[in-house]
This record gives sequence, structure tokens and C-alpha cells, in this order.
Amino acid sequence: MQTTAAVLWELGGKWEIEEVELDPPNAGEVLVELTASGLCHSDEHLVTGDIPIGFPMIGGHEGAGRVVEVGPGVTEVGVGDPVVMTFLPSCGRCSYCVRGYTSLCNDGAGATLGPQLDGTYRFHARGEDVGQMCLLGTFAKHTVVPVKSVVQIDEGFPLHLAALVGCGVTTGFGSAVRTADLRAGDTAVVIGIGGVGANAVQGAKVAGCRYVVAVDPFEFKREKALELGATHVAASMDEAWDLVSGLTRGQLADAAILTPGVVEGEHLQPALQLVGKRGRVVVTALGHPDQDTAALSLMDLTLYEKQVRGALFGSSNGQHDVPRLLEMYNLGLLKLDELITREYSLEEINVGYQDMREGRNIRGLIRY
Repeated sequence: MQTTAAVLWELGGKWEIEEVELDPPNAGEVLVELTASGLCHSDEHLVTGDIPIGFPMIGGHEGAGRVVEVGPGVTEVGVGDPVVMTFLPSCGRCSYCVRGYTSLCNDGAGATLGPQLDGTYRFHARGEDVGQMCLLGTFAKHTVVPVKSVVQIDEGFPLHLAALVGCGVTTGFGSAVRTADLRAGDTAVVIGIGGVGANAVQGAKVAGCRYVVAVDPFEFKREKALELGATHVAASMDEAWDLVSGLTRGQLADAAILTPGVVEGEHLQPALQLVGKRGRVVVTALGHPDQDTAALSLMDLTLYEKQVRGALFGSSNGQHDVPRLLEMYNLGLLKLDELITREYSLEEINVGYQDMREGRNIRGLIRY
């Protein structure tokens, strides 16, 4: 079939709107007609090279829609089912999946390489095979994805809101609740209030933290953090240290979650200084692929038992956590509408990313 997609053809290029050819689903795959796709910073990493990929590539890894065709052997979902697509597949059988670490499923190893799990391509344009970001390619009106990458949700839930739970909401919420292991009465600091950090703030609030400090240089984002559950805000980590030290009588935070657009090695030590004894620093944001050094105090790690933890998809389990987060929204425990700063057409995708770069969006959303 023919459909429309936003394709990245070269490093540093712009998203180009193309008529593309889409093959039908193979065994274990489904064809989805999308309702919406989030504009996540991770797709900006394709443009900058912070996520190395092969070109051309259809971006997008945060979306929701309806199944319109199923491939051979697919019984988990049927035609017409509403689904959220998760940017990491889960096979349910590898060593990590069976231990509950589905965000580390072995099938996710090549998610950013372009082809589907069987090594072949579903999209084609200008005489070339076109890859799909995280096996999904949600910057397309239609896409073919592994059934391992979809989560069926309840009929009637607004699909444009459900799309946000495919990445940003679950990653941020899980970074606070799962990876950071925040608990009632704790103090949390979230550094960087974008589509992921905003939901780390929500997760910290739901976990019962007495203080949730949101750090961001943009005043708009600090104001949004207060709306989403932050108790205090700061423009920098230095400013946050004075604030947190005063609030906790010098004990400092239980966890600091790093969710800037790009995490740098120099961010780690200031984040470690924000946490007290047995404090956790959670690194959720992506760093540069060639950066292998970071400044930190080894004495702090030993003498204060501080910890540094990585978080992929917020250490979450998509099949379990996506429906639960949507139910929390229905119960008034999680905010989704407030995350969407502006909606865009697919043709406006480059405007949406410019708005993100300039700090005007918590989350931009493409509506099809």
C-alpha cells in the first residue's frame, strides 16, 4: 500500500514528507493505522547522530492506533483492536523477559538499526529500503510492526493520549517509581523537564515523595512541573542544592533523575552531590555515543554508599505498565492532557522539533 511518512535521509538533515510504499505484515507482525505520534527527543538524536543509524529512516517511536491487518500466526490482537506501540519489543521468552526485565529483551538489541526483526524492510521510497525507528516508524500514517511491540488497550480510551504512554510517560514514571525506587516521604530531584522529566515528576508525586524538586533553565517548564506535581523548582543544579539542603536539613535527596535532552559526563557529579547517603542517581537521558568518561567522586560512592543507575524505558514492563498507567489516568491519578503543549500535522514535524529545541514544548504531538 501507499502511505505518507516523515523520512530522514542524512545526518543533520530535516524530516522530509514522502509518499512511501509499505509491504503487508509478515509472520508475527501487524499493520497499524496510527491516530497520533509523540515528538520525542530520542528522534532528534537520529538527526544529531547521538543515536547512530543507517539512512534513510522513518522516525517516531511513540504512537497509538488501530490494527488493520495481522500477519500469519498472530493471535494476540485482531483487526480493529486499539493498541499502543512500545519502542522496545518483548519476546516473553529470553532470560531477561522471564525475569521481568522486559525493557532489556534480547529482541531490542537491533531496534535502531532499521530493518524488522527478520532483517528485511517493510518501507520503500526512491528505490531504497527505508528503516523504522525502534522497529516502529510512527512518523507514518500506517506502519507494520512486530506484535511483540504492541499492547492492546481498552476500547474507548483516547488514542492521542494513549500514544504518549508508548515512551515518554512510561519512561519518566518508571524512572522515578521503578529505577529510583522512590517511596513515601522521600525527596526527589528531576533534572530536565521535557516529555520524560515531566513524567518523572508525576511518578515521584504518585510514589508519595514529600518534596519533588524540578530543575530546568526554562521558566515555562518549571511552571509546568509545578502543575504536574513538583513542590519546588530551580533553574540549575547549583540552585537546587541550596534548596534541597535547606528543605531536608542537610540530608539531601533520596534520588536525582537525569532527564535533560542530552546527558553529559559533567552532569554526573553535580547530580551525585544532590543526593545524600544511599542516594540514587538515575541516568535516563541518552548521552553521546562516543563519550565514555564522567566526573564523579569515588569517595562519595564508597563512604556514603551512593549509587548510579541506568534506566531504559524506566525499567518498565510495557504489557503490564501501559494499561495500568492508562487506568491511573481514568482514575484521576495521572495527567496526560496537560503534557501536550501543541498538536501538529505530519507536514509540520520540523516546526515541532524546532519548538522542542527552543524549550517551548513539554510534548508536541502529531495528529493524523
